[in-house]
Amino acid sequence: MSNVLYSIFPSENFIDLGLYQYGWEQCDPAHSFGPAARNHYLFHYVISGTGTLTAENSRRESVTYNVKSGQGFMLFPHQICTYIADSELPWEYTWLEFDGLKVKEFIETAGLTMNTPIYRPRHKDIAQQMTYEMLYIANHSQESPLHLIGHLYLFLDYLAKSNSSPIQTQGNRMRDFYIKEALSFIEQNFQNDISVEDIAAFCNLNRSYFGKIFRDTVGKSPQEFLISYRISKAGELLKMTSLSIADIGNAVGYPNQLHFSRAFKNVYGVSPRAWRYEQQEKME
Repeated sequence: MSNVLYSIFPSENFIDLGLYQYGWEQCDPAHSFGPAARNHYLFHYVISGTGTLTAENSRRESVTYNVKSGQGFMLFPHQICTYIADSELPWEYTWLEFDGLKVKEFIETAGLTMNTPIYRPRHKDIAQQMTYEMLYIANHSQESPLHLIGHLYLFLDYLAKSNSSPIQTQGNRMRDFYIKEALSFIEQNFQNDISVEDIAAFCNLNRSYFGKIFRDTVGKSPQEFLISYRISKAGELLKMTSLSIADIGNAVGYPNQLHFSRAFKNVYGVSPRAWRYEQQEKME
């Protein structure tokens, strides 16, 4: 039996929560990775063994942590880190690399930050359910993308529940209400000429305060989120319909085709026409 499972997720069309790569490994003694930085969030759960993680904190200072079985560690986007399995009792771990517009909120609920990256679950029974979801994903790469994303949501739910406290949950309740209201407004009105001021007004909040709690929760400014949401919807229309580029731009809130093409390229790196062609090539 191989001592490693490794898979790359086949689709990147999930904007709220996306999976990138995942797997399981029984590490060799002193096996190491890094120093390197990831583009997305990467969570390791240690099933057995021990090792060390050296990672930057929010002040870009390198801090070393010992991580053993029953614990885990979160790596953050663009954070330089190195992790090394013990030379006598090396790690067996499973991992998921993921990202999305709602990920930052889940991770903060679990109490994980660049300054506190080590996962030490408060509730062992829920941590076991979380581990099951991670291993399920690692062992079912043949399942559909939507199926795997469903299990990724369950993983994040168990991650947050296994390490959250009642005080944390109660303290975030009002902020979460405003963010849900804002997201609902965007989902229902993204195709119209709406601004950040309109979203803040709908929530009955000061624009500055609304922008702060939105970025703190979602990890993007309201304007960045609105653009990402519109472009993700445009991607769906480009892939699933034969509508013209101009019609699709208009349908997602960009009546000016030049502005739409520029915004699309800023997100995907290519023009809408080139992206549609690439997707058609993949489906043939």
